Amino acid sequence: GSFMLVNTSGRFAGQKAHLLLPHLKENDTHCIDFHYYVSSKSGSSPGTLNIYVKVNDGPIGNPIWNTSLTATWNRAELAISTFWPNFYQVVFEVVTSGHPGYVAIDEVKVLGHPCTKTPHFLRLQSVEVNAGQFATFQCTANGGTDSGDRLWLQGIYVRDAPLKDIKVFNFRRFVALFSVVNATKRDAGNYRCMIRTEGGVGVSNYAELIVKEPPVPIAPPQLSSVGATYLWIQLNANSINGDGPIIQREVEYRTSSGSWYDIQPVDSTSYKIGHLDPDTEYEISVLLTRPGEGGTGSPGPALKTRTKCADPMRGPRKLEVVEIKSRQITICWEPFGYNVTRCHRYNLTVHYRYQAGGQEQVREEVSWDTESSHPQHTITNLSPYTNVSIKLVLMNPEGRKESQELVVQTDEDVPSAVPLESIQGSTFEEKIFLQWREPAQTYGVITLYEV
Repeated sequence: GSFMLVNTSGRFAGQKAHLLLPHLKENDTHCIDFHYYVSSKSGSSPGTLNIYVKVNDGPIGNPIWNTSLTATWNRAELAISTFWPNFYQVVFEVVTSGHPGYVAIDEVKVLGHPCTKTPHFLRLQSVEVNAGQFATFQCTANGGTDSGDRLWLQGIYVRDAPLKDIKVFNFRRFVALFSVVNATKRDAGNYRCMIRTEGGVGVSNYAELIVKEPPVPIAPPQLSSVGATYLWIQLNANSINGDGPIIQREVEYRTSSGSWYDIQPVDSTSYKIGHLDPDTEYEISVLLTRPGEGGTGSPGPALKTRTKCADPMRGPRKLEVVEIKSRQITICWEPFGYNVTRCHRYNLTVHYRYQAGGQEQVREEVSWDTESSHPQHTITNLSPYTNVSIKLVLMNPEGRKESQELVVQTDEDVPSAVPLESIQGSTFEEKIFLQWREPAQTYGVITLYEV
């Protein structure tokens, strides 16, 4: 057995002495047993005795056990569960306090059987979680535990984790659960299970906490083709920030104005988003998911794009006459909105035709009164007492739809004068016989000529 005696008299605080055991590579449960003594005449601690377990010549980590005052020789056990092919080294360290006294280690023995007062841990498994989740380590141990024992999860270069729960199966087996909450990349690293009992300390192997960042696409999706009610996109999600593997892809799309949005699962690199509104701007992004709870990353950059206009649903309805005069007609129709026009850019024209001077005249004019709740339009400069055929045409960039035709007759008006040169008189003894041509514009049915 190894022996170490440190006389702390004449030493200033913080000086260190070390005792290093040889490298150990065990493939079965064993126990390290030692005696120790930390005492001084003054009753003040002469120093601290720390014990470290260094694995595979890695960093020394934090002490697994320490004490700073005992009145007598004591015995303690180290139940170290670092199994072959890993090797480890036990380091005893004395740190002086500046007070005189003695710190001694004696009879350090590696025993070929389990410790009697300290539980042995079984092999601790590594844990992989997604960032932001709880990482739970299950520390299973052979042996008993009681309420006076201290259990913790010791990290190397990372914070320790407190005990979350303990399940005791019987006096020979228990499981301690430890949680690293809201795990981030900073929490990733090596952890081991620790138990401090009255008789010593149990230490497991180091297991790794692997923290994965959920994947986020670097680039927005790309547009392949555009329709009035659909958009074909390429997901364009091969380059990611975060970690794979990717087990699910989803397309999230929303209207740029308003709060409507939807998410669709996608199983190929291109996708057709259907049932969209025409002439509407959408923002489309891709969501990627890796395995495990909380594996869905935030949406990638958005593609902003607009659907095309669609052919109007129908022409204007309920074309009616509001007022008829001799030279003008006012019409009205049922108001309509985007659900009819299927486009935010459209125009409404009034088409009308009538006979004048033996020839058909065809005219059209734009109506600006389309947003009104009582839309109407007045056609002027018409001929009196004339049949006029009127229809409305609704047009957007994709198509046109017409209303039904309305035939209206303008009112009669005062006729023009009888042409003077057409008046001819034949004279007799007792009468003058007159005849003349009709006025150039009768503007209705002539009911009376007066001479």
